[in-house]
Formats: sequence, structure tokens, C-alpha cells
Amino acid sequence: MDAAQHSPPNADAGAAPEEEAPAAHHHPNYIGVWVLLAVLTGIELGVAFLPWSKTTLILILVGLAGWKALLVALYYMHLRFEPNRLRLLAVAPLPLAVILVVAVIQEYR
Repeated sequence: MDAAQHSPPNADAGAAPEEEAPAAHHHPNYIGVWVLLAVLTGIELGVAFLPWSKTTLILILVGLAGWKALLVALYYMHLRFEPNRLRLLAVAPLPLAVILVVAVIQEYR
């Protein structure tokens, strides 16, 4: 028997080396993130009924909503474990969102 008969069927001498599997990432604590989102929602409910000016309430509520959106994007959409190019794609529309929020706040002054 020669060496060709003992080699595995896909082991060609001229074949390209196998690509390495992507590095495994740790799974986030989904329950912990969910609890944090629930706590932030409770804080939003508490803040909504405070006797402060509308502008102050809106800014606080938008900040809390942004924090919650960031948590969802990082952990449930797995952007925390993705390359920077994909993160940039997700962040690119945010300036438009800020412009729209500022326009709405200015509309009701």
C-alpha cells in the first residue's frame, strides 16, 4: 500500500489550508440584561410622573431610552461581539435620530 491510500480523502497536497473557526464568544447573561431593562423601565415610569418641566422630563426619558436601546443592541443583537465594521453600520443612522429628537423637542417649546 502506498501513502496515497492512507491519506484522508480531502487531504490534497495542493489544497488551501482550512480556515480557522471564528473565536467563540461568551454568551451574555440574558436574564441579568433583562432585569436591568426592567429596572430602567421602572425608572422611566417613575420619572414620567415627576413634577418637573417637560424639557427636563423628555431629556431624561430619551436618555434612559437610549441606554435601553444600547443594551438591546449590544447584547440581544450581539453587536458587542461583532467586528467594528458591523458596529459602524448600526451606529451610522444615529445622527439622524438625534436630529429628529431635537426637532421634536423644539417643536413643543
